[in-house]
Amino acid sequence: MFLPFFQTLRKAGVPVTLREHLGFLDAVSAGLTTYDITAFYYLARTCLVKDERHLDRFDQAFSHAFKGIESIPLEAVLEAVDLPADWLRKQAEKRLTPEEMAEIEAAGGFEKLMETLRDRLKEQQGRHQGGNKWIGTAGTSPFGAYGYNPEGVRIGQDKSRHQRAVKVWDKREFRNLDDTVELGTRNIKVALKRLRRWARDGAHEELDLDGTIRATAEHGHLDVKTRPERRNAVKVLLFLDVGGSMDPHIKVVEELFSAARAEFKHLEYYYFHNCLYEGLWRDNRRRWSEQTPTWEVLNTYGPDYRAIFVGDASMSPYEVAYPGGANEHWNEESGATWLARARAQWPQSLWINPVPERHWGYTQSIAMIREIFENRMVPMTLEGLTAGMKSLTK
Repeated sequence: MFLPFFQTLRKAGVPVTLREHLGFLDAVSAGLTTYDITAFYYLARTCLVKDERHLDRFDQAFSHAFKGIESIPLEAVLEAVDLPADWLRKQAEKRLTPEEMAEIEAAGGFEKLMETLRDRLKEQQGRHQGGNKWIGTAGTSPFGAYGYNPEGVRIGQDKSRHQRAVKVWDKREFRNLDDTVELGTRNIKVALKRLRRWARDGAHEELDLDGTIRATAEHGHLDVKTRPERRNAVKVLLFLDVGGSMDPHIKVVEELFSAARAEFKHLEYYYFHNCLYEGLWRDNRRRWSEQTPTWEVLNTYGPDYRAIFVGDASMSPYEVAYPGGANEHWNEESGATWLARARAQWPQSLWINPVPERHWGYTQSIAMIREIFENRMVPMTLEGLTAGMKSLTK
């Protein structure tokens, strides 16, 4: 029955497996959701999506596969009125106010509602619009579409007018998680989460659910257990290229910096211009007066740090290859020499380039830095960042 849905998901780029599809069918067969399209949507999403980057693609596929499912054609209503009364009552308790429930009870309850619906289907001939008795549109009858009645049954309506049945899959709230859209702080955080090594430290504590269950069972009374909160223990050194050709990329680099500060507890950062030389700085307003010697940085942070360089790597080849090649000062040693030292100190290192990858072949300095980093250069896209973070975990 749901094979076309499975095929639609695969075509939309959601990597759902046959095993996951069978698990979804088992959940449906077990009656985990009945007569509730929204609950069915959440059940399907839970069973079939294992990566939040694919949530938006799932919404699009679900909308395509089940388009119009909220509409109930007139010929199907006779089957719909056989819905279990206990289910209808539960839905009413969940969705209706006490005043609306009182109106339904005053009219004879749900049994009376369903009985009246069956009788009117038999009596009605043709389409009816307006009014408050016949099954039609734009009226106050309990049956039909495009009107309003608190105890109504929607029939033949292709969308909600009063937003009582929200089609969450058409709202597409997860567009910014898709790895095919432009970067933003939220998506960058999704990619950076690939670089994690959890450890329990700090003063903050969280509920230890397994420990609480075990202690409660042993002692015969509720025994709440806590434990230190888990934190991402990965240590990151972030080197950010600023000025010149990096100016067009300020916004996306700011987003990366913001996401990294939120994601990594152990984060240190420094600025450089074009290439790594003998001095780094933390405040661009004092880049000449308050520099930190690069040797000091190399000797301060151990090889357990992950070093991430962010820059367009676009400069004169002389700035990379020769002493005196820097365009703002005299460098006694080449940029390549300093980058090689950084690579030796921090073997788990990466260069993130905001220049689109298709343009890399036109700039000689990009090729030179890629060679120094042994091709560990990735584009600043969600896919590139994800691949880069995975490479730093090896």
